[in-house]
Amino acid sequence: MAGIESKSPFSPYRADGKLYGFVCVVTGATQPVGAAIVTELAAHGAACVYAEDSTLTLVDDVLNAWGRLDVWVCSSGLLGPPSITNTTPTDLQKCFEANTYAPFFALKYAPPAMAKLCEKRNYPNAEVKDVPYGSIVVVGSVAASYGGCWGPAYTMSSHAALGVVRSGTTVLKGTGVRINCISPGQIDVGVDLKNFDMRGMTSQLPPANLQSKESQHANISLERAGLPTEVARVAGFLASGFSSYITGSNLVVDGGASTMCPVTVPV
Repeated sequence: MAGIESKSPFSPYRADGKLYGFVCVVTGATQPVGAAIVTELAAHGAACVYAEDSTLTLVDDVLNAWGRLDVWVCSSGLLGPPSITNTTPTDLQKCFEANTYAPFFALKYAPPAMAKLCEKRNYPNAEVKDVPYGSIVVVGSVAASYGGCWGPAYTMSSHAALGVVRSGTTVLKGTGVRINCISPGQIDVGVDLKNFDMRGMTSQLPPANLQSKESQHANISLERAGLPTEVARVAGFLASGFSSYITGSNLVVDGGASTMCPVTVPV
């Protein structure tokens, strides 16, 4: 790009994996996993992290303010009802909107913004962007690969979200933009059963104590539920140059549960 100075290596290929100059968007940032991802990207040195619940309206705002977009994390999932009997058509629609529409719209609208090149600007951690680059990360669930994790709406929409990621490898061919999925298993989001909406219409993940400590010990290789920060570290990896040759992948973060006990996948 004419007029852009490019004396230093483009930041995705930094040996330390830092995100200097990167402008990131994290949707679902009010949920525990999304909030942890915001903190993780900031710790990696991102110039700016937008913590949002919307998915589309801020693309123009990001480009106008920063001149670039580098990372888009979809973490705005919805659990939905635990049984088909309790699932209405409206519930199913909401689950698909949260779990599938957001990744689809990210795949459709984020890559053109990620293709924008940018000279070095005057803000902290600013860097030149002299080649097209981007990383889209979809936070899904092990329900994308297995049945019986919760309810049908969750399983169906999680499968579809992984389908967005897999189809994205063809859509994004040659653009420099990567797309990957994180599939968490049982994650302790700090909610107990007493305060949990069992219809699942306000939560991304079920409470970890839905399964007893004894069951966790028996069915999870690491013998415990995971933490939002442990999901966030995988998102930081997928956002950085450490994963520069990874796209179309599904990284399972479940403590080995789905490998050790594929019939009884705890979520």
